[in-house]
Amino acid sequence: MALLTVAQILDVARKTIAIFESHGLKCCLMGSAASYLHGVKRTPNDVDLVVLSTTFTQEALKELLVREDSQYTLVRSRNPRATYRVLWYRFPGTYERCKVDILIPGVLNLLLKLQGWSDHRASTRSDMQFKQYLDVRDIEALLAIVCRRGLRIDDEDAQWIPETMIADALSTLRRYVVYASPYGATDWRKLGFELPEESVVEY
Repeated sequence: MALLTVAQILDVARKTIAIFESHGLKCCLMGSAASYLHGVKRTPNDVDLVVLSTTFTQEALKELLVREDSQYTLVRSRNPRATYRVLWYRFPGTYERCKVDILIPGVLNLLLKLQGWSDHRASTRSDMQFKQYLDVRDIEALLAIVCRRGLRIDDEDAQWIPETMIADALSTLRRYVVYASPYGATDWRKLGFELPEESVVEY
């Protein structure tokens, strides 16, 4: 399958967001596409969206897209034990397609890229475990950008983020600082996260 362009990836993101918004659903773009828009140089390869809904399941949200636009299709996961289906967007008149991951709050909480690192690290699949290193690269690039802009989690623009989501993210952040970024705690504190002065790894 040919590599997609950034323009194609972002076009799929816009179309997906527009469909959800037409149903009164708000979304957040995350993952490699969101990282790219914030200045990370790595080219995205799919679309990751968090839909801020407590009434729809992930599968229901995927089915909504398929009903709204025939370019979206659902296929069985390669994992035979999986109970979910994988959502793809096929570009009209071509064989090219883009994977679209739909997430909901509670699946990946605040600091979604950070939580993605944690999930990949804990996976039993070697291909998923490999992704943790790409996650670290993206997280560190985003962290540098946010610090450079002087942003904080208690800024007015961040007030929409539920306090419970910030609290849930802290344990993941502490593990990340220990295992992936031992010298990064100072930058995370600049963002307003409370981290111990020294992190101890328990074996």
